[in-house]
Amino acid sequence: MDDNGFLPRQALQTLLDVLRRQGYRTIGPVVQDSVVQYRDIDATDQLPSGWTDDQAPGRYRLTHVDSPRCFAWATGAQALKPHLFHAREVLWSARRDDTGRLAFSEQEPDVRRLAVIGARACDLAALNLQDRHFLHTINDPYYAAKRQGLFVVAVHCAYPADTCFCASTGDGPRAKQGFDLALSELDDGFIVEIGSERGRAIAAQLPLLATTGEQVREATDAITEAANRQFRQLPSTHLRDTLFSRLQHPRWDDVAARCLACGNCTSVCPTCFCHAEHDDVELGGTASRHLREWDSCFSEGHGHLHGFNVRPNTHHRYRQWMTHKLGSWHDQYGRSGCVGCGRCITWCPVGIDITEEANAICAGDLPQEGSP
Repeated sequence: MDDNGFLPRQALQTLLDVLRRQGYRTIGPVVQDSVVQYRDIDATDQLPSGWTDDQAPGRYRLTHVDSPRCFAWATGAQALKPHLFHAREVLWSARRDDTGRLAFSEQEPDVRRLAVIGARACDLAALNLQDRHFLHTINDPYYAAKRQGLFVVAVHCAYPADTCFCASTGDGPRAKQGFDLALSELDDGFIVEIGSERGRAIAAQLPLLATTGEQVREATDAITEAANRQFRQLPSTHLRDTLFSRLQHPRWDDVAARCLACGNCTSVCPTCFCHAEHDDVELGGTASRHLREWDSCFSEGHGHLHGFNVRPNTHHRYRQWMTHKLGSWHDQYGRSGCVGCGRCITWCPVGIDITEEANAICAGDLPQEGSP
């Protein structure tokens, strides 16, 4: 759908009002704890107007500038994943009555409708990958219920961080699909694109004006410039064969010596879906809840299998993460699991750069000594 119109900046509140009248809980970017985070909003003055971000390996800083723009930043610490695949979620519970009999009850899926304002192209590419896993591979009812009620207002990115590389993965900075409405921000307002019939119904209630050729050119040039400013890139969008031919490359030891195995990269990654399940038992022993929680392939317990650990050290855990993310995802989902958002680079405490490591491992001839 290529319909578009121009929404004056002062009318952005109308979009929130219309969504809320349609029964949506509205969340959008706000500045909280010195980070752009998605939180509940009901007014546009809660948006991060005038805020921009400075990101580098192991570094994230916000700066306030004299600008009316609300989306002049690249990415926050999280994308859409926490709102569809909760970090901690009850699946079912059990309770013992006075006679000693156990009664089990399934947790009902969350069917509340949610509208997200400000999703980036990389976030939507990640959402598509999460859909492939949770909807088409494992048919998860909890994810499906939340996904069905999701309304996405994307914002084309014009301010990439130094850690961004979505242009090299083909996932940005323009949002191509997966949105209901998409915005291109200008100083005086927004070009609004319609991406779905639900989006069309909401757009019909907005005071949209006709766009001008100059407005379209300005928005297009900003997106093009955002792609041109990205200097990081992966060596290829398909690294499966190359990575698996270099499982003994000495670079794995080099990166393992720097990696803390803290799991920050997997926590902020918008496509990682590893989780663990366990029972949370009340102190009295009469009730328990069966929980699903985010896990990481960097944790020791994640590799524990039948009395031994298949990934006993950081060398094996980092190699598992990268070869799965950039390699075997092609077998599972038809593409790489990396969307180029750069979050893993920014939020790594020691500044490990996945593009640097991938280029080092994949470059040149395979070392002869120790090669498989």
